[in-house]
Amino acid sequence: MKKLLYTITIYSFLILISLELMVRVFHLGKDTPLRYLDHNKVEKWKPNQKGYAVTGNRRQNFSEYRINNSGFNSYREFSPSYSQKEIALVGDSFIEGFHQHYQNSIGKKIEQQLTDTEVYEYGYAGYDLADQLHLIHAYKKDFDKIDQVFLGVKFSNDLTRDRYKVVQYRLNLDSPTNRLFKKSKLLVYAQNIGILDAPKRLINSLKAFVFPSQQTTSKKRTQKDTEVIYLANFEKLIKRYGFDKKRFTFLLDKENTSPLFIEHLEKNEYKYLDFSSEFSRSKKPKTLIYDKHWNNHGRDLIAKVIVDYIKKKS
Repeated sequence: MKKLLYTITIYSFLILISLELMVRVFHLGKDTPLRYLDHNKVEKWKPNQKGYAVTGNRRQNFSEYRINNSGFNSYREFSPSYSQKEIALVGDSFIEGFHQHYQNSIGKKIEQQLTDTEVYEYGYAGYDLADQLHLIHAYKKDFDKIDQVFLGVKFSNDLTRDRYKVVQYRLNLDSPTNRLFKKSKLLVYAQNIGILDAPKRLINSLKAFVFPSQQTTSKKRTQKDTEVIYLANFEKLIKRYGFDKKRFTFLLDKENTSPLFIEHLEKNEYKYLDFSSEFSRSKKPKTLIYDKHWNNHGRDLIAKVIVDYIKKKS
């Protein structure tokens, strides 16, 4: 019996080592860069990191990222000045672009169509409008030098709060325990494809059974109530952090945006750039097959919409 247990242990260890090597050799597990909170309390990636973003159990998407000196995924460094023409793209994971090789980003596509223009991509997964406006406010001296700033906004989930606060749960993803967990590419890969979901649910169920929480029932809000709250949050954010109506433009999908919000933007002379028409005209897929992030064609269309908008204003 002891010999059998010993044999099982040895073979199990060798199998795990083999699987770990396979995941590393074939780059099946993603390299998540380290996060940090800078001196202005802006959450971003630690500068000067490189790695590969991988999605799916068969490497459905495989792309290289590069975190620059400013803490954002980009092929270039950010050095705004009054003497050159610059565009800033500010937003969440759609602007961050981990689903695309950093040399083939939206910013690079725009630069290829506009001469003497540098594009800075301030994208970070999870950024809402509070994050974006706090970032611009914290680095006001830099953004004051930039000619055009486009802020990606989704009314449905980017206006849930009226002020910026550090999102601690995102920073906790880089806790010492999680960093140790990430040392094993096999564990990272297993988590990404959902193998660890069942054990997690079991652990959470046991915790809920041992430490039951008292849940209070609250009245369910209607969609109209939610939209009114989001609109109030929007105005509070603008009042708190400021907004340059001459240089700042919202980038949004009008078809999936509340008419109440569109009406408010137009009434108060906020500029917005709608890409839904360009997306509707194209018959080719604009998003990846496994989630709603833009694929290469979708990024081409976004770049085209921005370039056409800038040329029209020139």
